[in-house]
Amino acid sequence: MSTRVLLDADQIARTLARIGSEIVERHPDLAQVQLVGIRSRGVPLAERIRDRIRDTTGVELPVGAVDISFYRDDVGLRSGTDERIGEHPVVGETVLDASIEGAVIVLVDDVLYTGRTVRAAIDAVFDYGRPACIQLAVLADRGHRELPLRADFVGKNLPTQLTEHVRVRLAETDGVDEVVLIGAEA
Repeated sequence: MSTRVLLDADQIARTLARIGSEIVERHPDLAQVQLVGIRSRGVPLAERIRDRIRDTTGVELPVGAVDISFYRDDVGLRSGTDERIGEHPVVGETVLDASIEGAVIVLVDDVLYTGRTVRAAIDAVFDYGRPACIQLAVLADRGHRELPLRADFVGKNLPTQLTEHVRVRLAETDGVDEVVLIGAEA
């Protein structure tokens, strides 16, 4: 297996600052905007985007976290097969401290791939209320969508092969900031 670093810590920081700027440009009145990270790596990414927006505008957006474990349509399935890998997913907590009624929700995740995680997150959000709209911010978009979804804010587009894997490692969860491409040897 080969491994290649696609984004290092400085590149991730610049990318998140750009995403924060794009959110502010699209929503000059930030009063209704909330960031909601998809567990697990979307949460620290949402917090970092909030920090960048606060540093540039003085406005601190609410940050929530959504766990999608019970909303996935593929819980218990091994990727690409019908073979079960476990009936009991690891479940985290959904935390939405501010009311989402009428809010602009920006879902934040690390990698957009098939779209199934995003669909599950949207289902989870609607269980807590009816926002005015839901937008998506991702650090990396690797393509290969199975659902008709696209991100509103994309850090980096990463053309990949189906046999490759994109791994995001963050200081908060992994001790290092990097995005790596893991692929089979030619």
